[in-house]
Amino acid sequence: MRISGTMSMRAAAATAAALVLLTACGDGGGGDGGDKGADQGKQALRSGAPTPDPTRIPDVGDKLQSRIPDQSRQVVAVYGKGVNSGDATVVLYTKQGKEWERTRSWAAHNGKRGWTTSHHEGDKRSPVGVYTLSDAGGVLPDPGARLPYTASGSFAAPHYWPKSHWTDFNYVIAIDYNRVKGTSPLDQTRPEGQSKGGSIWLHMDHGSGTSACVSLPKSGMEYLLKNLDPKLHPVVVMGDKAHLAA
Repeated sequence: MRISGTMSMRAAAATAAALVLLTACGDGGGGDGGDKGADQGKQALRSGAPTPDPTRIPDVGDKLQSRIPDQSRQVVAVYGKGVNSGDATVVLYTKQGKEWERTRSWAAHNGKRGWTTSHHEGDKRSPVGVYTLSDAGGVLPDPGARLPYTASGSFAAPHYWPKSHWTDFNYVIAIDYNRVKGTSPLDQTRPEGQSKGGSIWLHMDHGSGTSACVSLPKSGMEYLLKNLDPKLHPVVVMGDKAHLAA
């Protein structure tokens, strides 16, 4: 569904937004790690551990590594603390030549009940997997996003939620789980059926776990919106440590 200038379409979008907010991200900080991190190779040598392979995303095993498209040159990795934990770290990797470089990192949150390989609506767990990132939007005006951006008040969280959650959807990036690419994040179409859930987004953090989304600080969302480039085929690789390493 695209936001249009007609009253009926605005009403439909507002209804869709309410469904999105109630079924996916809403109920329920992290700091900005702006540097590229320590030299992992040197750390490995000092500890006696194997030197990391720079052609692979760190701590991601063959199962998910093989699902990263060959053309992808940007990966948002979500490292969940544990299968039943809502705490995570988000790291942006950028591919230079054949090697992945750690670009930025942020403290983050995922589903308040942790992670699952079989997500269903209302389970309060984030889906493990590799998903493309195609569309963005939010309450606030476009900050200079490279992804297609829909600005609309229909993203606003309802004010019967705790006040700390009211700004969650000021910026969002849709994770392409059970949705139609190339549409507003507000689009309610569920190709795999309603029971599989949907409306799973990267969005702004309120300091605790989400219903299934991944949340990070405003500075992180602004950085991702300004830097994720459709021409670089960005994807998110997400899960708890054990599932990521499989």
